[in-house]
Amino acid sequence: MLRFLYTLTMYLLTPVILYRLAARGLKYRRYFARWRERFGFFPDPGIRESIWVHAVSVGEVNAAVPLVEALMRAYPESRFVVTTVTPTGSERVQKLFGDRVFHVYLPYDLPASVKRFFDRIRPRLAVIMETEIWPNLFIECRERGIPIVVTNARLSERSLKGYGPVRPLARRAIRCASFVAAQSPTDAERLRALGAAVSRLDVVGNLKFDMEVPASLVASGAALRDSWGVRRPVWIAASTHEGEEMPVLKAHTAVLQRFPDALLLIVPRHPERFRAVAAACRSLGFATRTRSEDVRADERCQCFVVDTMGELMQFYAAADIAFVGGSLEPIGGHNLLEPAALGRPVIVGPYTFNTEEVTDSLIDANAVARVANADELGAVVIRLLAHDDERIAMGDAAQAVLERERGAVQRTLRIVEQVLANAPPRAGGMSAAARSAEVTRAGR
Repeated sequence: MLRFLYTLTMYLLTPVILYRLAARGLKYRRYFARWRERFGFFPDPGIRESIWVHAVSVGEVNAAVPLVEALMRAYPESRFVVTTVTPTGSERVQKLFGDRVFHVYLPYDLPASVKRFFDRIRPRLAVIMETEIWPNLFIECRERGIPIVVTNARLSERSLKGYGPVRPLARRAIRCASFVAAQSPTDAERLRALGAAVSRLDVVGNLKFDMEVPASLVASGAALRDSWGVRRPVWIAASTHEGEEMPVLKAHTAVLQRFPDALLLIVPRHPERFRAVAAACRSLGFATRTRSEDVRADERCQCFVVDTMGELMQFYAAADIAFVGGSLEPIGGHNLLEPAALGRPVIVGPYTFNTEEVTDSLIDANAVARVANADELGAVVIRLLAHDDERIAMGDAAQAVLERERGAVQRTLRIVEQVLANAPPRAGGMSAAARSAEVTRAGR
């Protein structure tokens, strides 16, 4: 009955969902494209026994890259299907993998749409990044005998409470998974509380720690920096949301008082905010240029708006300091490991509940500084720009944390191998202390 009520609600909400898509399309026109895919309508690609990986948007796609590459090496005979929810995620998949994967949007969690989707891609395995728990999708997988591995799984306290009245249905859905690979002991405990079977749940680590930084990326960052001036102070505010850009610009005003030639790189999280952010910079009197129109900053530029997709890492590589957004507003924070992997000191706001384990680990290592507001942000940026030794020490500490925590890709790959072999999966590879802590929590 609960599943029936959930499905009925999903059908009733479909016009609202489509209206929201259309509203977003007014700001970012790619939301108008390929709507039929969201209902499972797309040409049959003739795929059989595929390996299907789902990653919601850009962040999840980036996290999935080392795992997808490892799976491609391990299963060269398989076709790969990668689904996303957002157009930006779609663009990232196509840029990273091209025709090596078949990309399509994930259908809405409506029984008929889900059935059409599976009839066309016919997966032998579903790999779901992080915690996208869709009841009809998961239950259809079980009914078709498609094993599910939920990998890089995380669940915040807020999300756990948010399931509310549909928690029994979420429990039924997550119990369809063959294995749930949690990022941390805290995530594992919450997933167990949601309903994941303890025998099919373990702490496997965060795939994002396994990211590689190609030399070409470092070189492109250095080239950008050369064009701005090697000695010029540069900081970046990345993945910012509405409500964060103005505090960032306030902080930059303070930075310019101390360092008149400082450059701020500002990278809005969502494309529909690109124009608004550039307009805000200009309205406050900053000499502003944009990536799409001007390509590069010049020596007079004070704010450079990166209004393109897929280039964030090279701009991290070109900056001295990185502020990661989604943390001054109660969004929950975004990926700190990208600037950390490049040895950049990182600043975050007070709201990091979506990345709490990673954030706490980096703060404990003195690789990340936390601020409460714009005034503190400006003061910390100024301090770090004025002290090379502190910046270098924070960057070194960040890279040391990444090196220490690597290994989640290989542990996940072993789980996939065991699932496909119909063997009881064992995570392995985590420290005995971490596994012991999880067993203790799970037994409470």
